[in-house]
Formats: sequence, structure tokens, C-alpha cells
Amino acid sequence: MLALVDCNNFYVSCERVFQPNLNNKPVIVLSNNDGCAVSRSNEAKTLGIKMGQPYFEIKEFCKQHNVTAFSSNYILYADMSNRVMNLLSQFSPRQEIYSIDESFLDLSGIDDITHHAIKIQSTVMQYLGIPVGIGIGKTKVLAKIANYLAKKYKFLNGVCNLDDLGEGRVSKAFSLTDVSEVWGIGRRLARHLKLLGIRTVLDLKNANPSQMRKKFSINIEKIIYELNGIACLDIEEYI
Repeated sequence: MLALVDCNNFYVSCERVFQPNLNNKPVIVLSNNDGCAVSRSNEAKTLGIKMGQPYFEIKEFCKQHNVTAFSSNYILYADMSNRVMNLLSQFSPRQEIYSIDESFLDLSGIDDITHHAIKIQSTVMQYLGIPVGIGIGKTKVLAKIANYLAKKYKFLNGVCNLDDLGEGRVSKAFSLTDVSEVWGIGRRLARHLKLLGIRTVLDLKNANPSQMRKKFSINIEKIIYELNGIACLDIEEYI
């Protein structure tokens, strides 16, 4: 079983560690030269601020709605990322640092994986003040989708183990999730898939892998196998 641990609104969360008075308030972090919004708190998202939205378009809006805007501090974010990844490494013998705020962990052999994930979540919050979402599945693609569901559905409290949900609830969730949310399916490919009637994650899971390979590539064949619990993508460890 694999887990994908993803820091929530990472740049904003890093800023809040040092200014906890901003918790539960709308906050955004801007790109280089304060060009556009590259990280948004949930409160800022609720206000309608879009990812990548130019700051000059929303500057007055931010003033009106008391949105705090930070210039990006990549030295801080890199340092916090290193702290998070080092802490996560204590919970698994195999780790792949996928991005500045995401890490795959191999949880094979752990008896109560969901409890272990909850412990990861609480430990990162306790020691670093960074909230994380955790998705758990048999493959990388499933772990990624589970992570998406962990953030989308509040009743999961940020931890989604697909095995706990059961086949019926997983199929229902997949049927309600756009195919573009699948790891490795970009916007352009998603448009092509929808022309073929493949609109949801469940549609793609049920597609014929060999036929899809002929139409597109071996990558989409691997994605379909991964959605069906057949691992094609291994943890890539960095030493």
C-alpha cells in the first residue's frame, strides 16, 4: 500500500506557521514580483480567488475582503519542505519526494494503515504546524486519487484509505470525479477522452487498456492498470 502525503496550501501554510493569527482568514501567496496568486488558503478560495490570477486584477478585491497577500519566500518554503520530508521519512522505509509539498510513502507491512496515516498527519501538524492530506491506495495513481478525495470530502478529515471506503463507495466517488483529476491526465488528453465518452475516473478505470494504448500511448495503459490496482509505477527513492 502506498500513501501520498500532500501539504495543504503549502506556501500559505508556511506563512501561517509564523503568523498563526492568520489561521482561518483569507491568505494568498504571490509569485515572483507579486505577479499572480500561486497559493491560496481555503478561505481565499471560497472568496473566488483563482489559482494563477494576476494580482493587479484582485488587489482592490483583497483590500475589500481583508485578504492578506504575501510575496513569495522560496527560501522559507524550501526549508519547511525539507523539515516535512525528513519527518515523513521516519514513518516509512521507502519514500519518494515527488515535489516540494508531496511525498509518496510505502506503507506495506503496516497493520493499521489508516491509524498510521492519522498519526503522520497529527505529528506533522504538532511538530511543524503544517496541515497535510493523505491518500492511500494500492498504486501511485490510486493514492493520488485518494488524496484528492481526502481533501474534497470533509467527513474523511484529510485521510482517505480506499480500502476502508469499500468497492461500492469508491466506485461512486470515482463516478463523481472528473477524469482530468487522474494523475497523468492533462487537460488536452482529458478533452480527447471526453470525446470518446470517458468523462469520469470510473469511465477510465473501466476502459480497455490495450485499446487505449493504441489510441494514445503506453502511459494511459499504465494509468488504467494502476486504477485497477495493478502497480506499474514504483517508488523512486532518492539517496
